[in-house]
Amino acid sequence: MLHSYDPRTGEPVGDPFPLSSPADVDAAVRAAHAAGRVWRATPATERAREVSGAPAGPSRAEVLEAVADALDKHVEELWRAADAETALGEVRLRGEVARASGQFRLFARVLRDGGHVEAVIDHATAEPPVPDLRRMNHPLPGVAGVFAASNFPFAFSVAGGDVASALAAGCAVVVKVHDGHPRTSELSAEVIRGALPQPGLLGLVRGLEAGGHLVRHPDVAAVGFTGSIPGGKAIQALIGERPDPIPFYGELGSVNPVVVLPSAGRDGLARGFAASLTLGVGQFCTNPGLVFVPDDAGLLDALTEAVAATAGGPMLTGRIRDGYVRGLDRLAGALAPLAEGGPGESPLSVAPRVFTTGLAAFAEGLPEIAQECFGPAAIVVTYRDPAELPAVLERLEGSLTATIHATDPAEAGEVSEVLRRKAGRLIWNGWPTGVAVRWAMHHGGPWPAGTAPAHTSVGAAAIRRWLVPTAYQDWPAELLPAELREDNPLGIPRRVDGVLA
Repeated sequence: MLHSYDPRTGEPVGDPFPLSSPADVDAAVRAAHAAGRVWRATPATERAREVSGAPAGPSRAEVLEAVADALDKHVEELWRAADAETALGEVRLRGEVARASGQFRLFARVLRDGGHVEAVIDHATAEPPVPDLRRMNHPLPGVAGVFAASNFPFAFSVAGGDVASALAAGCAVVVKVHDGHPRTSELSAEVIRGALPQPGLLGLVRGLEAGGHLVRHPDVAAVGFTGSIPGGKAIQALIGERPDPIPFYGELGSVNPVVVLPSAGRDGLARGFAASLTLGVGQFCTNPGLVFVPDDAGLLDALTEAVAATAGGPMLTGRIRDGYVRGLDRLAGALAPLAEGGPGESPLSVAPRVFTTGLAAFAEGLPEIAQECFGPAAIVVTYRDPAELPAVLERLEGSLTATIHATDPAEAGEVSEVLRRKAGRLIWNGWPTGVAVRWAMHHGGPWPAGTAPAHTSVGAAAIRRWLVPTAYQDWPAELLPAELREDNPLGIPRRVDGVLA
């Protein structure tokens, strides 16, 4: 059985849920696969329905907007259910429901824009002799398997971006529920299914073994995952054992290096760091876990004071709390303490901790010293000469983000080039926590930040994970998709004979 617990008290919340058996997983995937066949054939937009002459009914874009409306309508019960399992509080959780509904609305706009199909037409030529070629993206011919994350019970869970982008692409979804918020997951699924044309489009499975069965199921065509490096490696290994390996879009560990250069403004720098470090008890994949600063006693004192003024809080689960404690023990054995925030009061509460070392000692300890400690912990690395930074930064593993604080762009030239190769999002004079759901967002990065650095789990481009291209050579006009017809009846952006129109 799967129990949920209140992190504030450690007490159970409601009745437990049964774990999913192999037969349960098979039933959920098969139901999703059957519903997905109809969903893939559903026109993406109202205009596409008119052009194709499809039967009356909501388009995929209209369904996504209905899901968004349903989430907003049920925000009161949703945030209360999530707070009982996560202790993240009303303000954070109301905002997260709004973020989740916003993701569904964004993908409705993506469908209406039509650029995601990446339609390309190369007309036939006689000299040189080249056939007529047309290409576009189609939904994956199977079910999207999604693993919910612990730290965002809505935005990266059952109502999250993986589900929204996969549904937008035309795929049915089966979600492996996170053990930390099963009741929230059930309620989210109930709300979303109420807005879907077929409930089978969104399935849920529970338990560690169920996740393994989901990954191995022959009808699953791709997997999305947000979690730990060990968890991601385990899923990757299972996919490798399949007779037909499938794409794996994993978001794993990230230390998100921050480089403070000598020209950086100092006003508010320490407070900004402490706020970013402790946001959500440090349980953000974009937490600033590694900060390089000039060897300046005044700046170190400011950082110490700012972190000491923070307070801890309950972590999401006992397993996450235990992992944080082990991470602190590892850091304490190799580094000097710099600052510690106040402890929390609940059984799962932890205190923010920051350690420090010099650049040479840090370099000697790589790569182990720079492993992620998930929670409100960070390493402050001091340096004397910024010219020594690029060689050390080059040895870091991949991250979701990298940040530079400076007032002189010329000073950051070589550092920025190194960080560009190490992270999926570069930030100037800001902090990495907070990932905007926008068209231009990229939330991914080189290993171990992600398993597919060309893809993002946040933003409009997330839909590309669930699409595959098909090229049509000398295909009859009557059989071409509307997106590739000569008259462009959908009015979507296309590249025709090399020209974007």
